[in-house]
Amino acid sequence: MGDGDDAPDTLTLLSSAHLLVSRLVAEGVAAAGHPIRPSHSLVFGQLGPEGARLTGMARVANVTPQAMSELVDELESMGYVERTPDPTDRRAKLIVLTERGRACSRDGAEIVHRIEAHLTDLLGKDGHRTLRRLLRRILDKPDGA
Repeated sequence: MGDGDDAPDTLTLLSSAHLLVSRLVAEGVAAAGHPIRPSHSLVFGQLGPEGARLTGMARVANVTPQAMSELVDELESMGYVERTPDPTDRRAKLIVLTERGRACSRDGAEIVHRIEAHLTDLLGKDGHRTLRRLLRRILDKPDGA
């Protein structure tokens, strides 16, 4: 399946690419003054202006609620998120970005934009478009194994 006998398999390449991008985003955001870890992207990647429930975030991220709670606890202690009452269910809490969290999210979006531009430079517009199309095809059919 690989390019040669000693070439990494496709899954190893995909995993390595994911780890590289996560590291680049975390390093870029840290350089902008936000000392977060790559695993914190599991939280930031799901928080829009309305916030989200922890259990739903855990499900989407494919981690246990306990693991998600630990990440939220870390980010809350750093001032990036806060727990607020859910207006639709008094028993539930929403995880929402603080002003500091919104600034970090904006800085992260800028890093992602720069990585996207680098990919276009590296692969060309057509190559980058093809990569995105192929990745979407893989993600649309995740149970093909």
